[in-house]
Amino acid sequence: MKENKLKKKFQQLYEQETPKPNLIKNCFRAFWTGGLICTIGQAIYNVLLRFGISVEQAKVYLPIIMIFIGASLTGIGVYDKIGDYAGAGSVVPITGFANSVVSPAIEFKKEGYVLGVGAKIFTIAGPVLAYGTTASVILGLLYYFIRW
Repeated sequence: MKENKLKKKFQQLYEQETPKPNLIKNCFRAFWTGGLICTIGQAIYNVLLRFGISVEQAKVYLPIIMIFIGASLTGIGVYDKIGDYAGAGSVVPITGFANSVVSPAIEFKKEGYVLGVGAKIFTIAGPVLAYGTTASVILGLLYYFIRW
């Protein structure tokens, strides 16, 4: 009985002190920041095409450039500030993937390159890769058999 009262009191105190997120503001920030990142990617793609690079080559170079930008911004500490501001808007584009790989590498560098960086580099991105690969295989098989 006394334990239930303590739980209720804790829950009330928790709800009182927890800041309420402004969902509209957060959604707007995520939307426009993610859109800006994608617009920058489109601008880079257009510049690559303007310099005479073929469409196929531009599709190869663009992710490399965007990953480089995301990793570089993470390395100098800027991408974390973008993430604090934009939330999921900074996670969804390919630059967010670069951030999720570089952040643990920076964090665990002090533990060494093999047991630190090598072992922990995919702690955040690993599940995304595993589930993404699994889902793509399953969907590919479904598409193959439905189309067949």
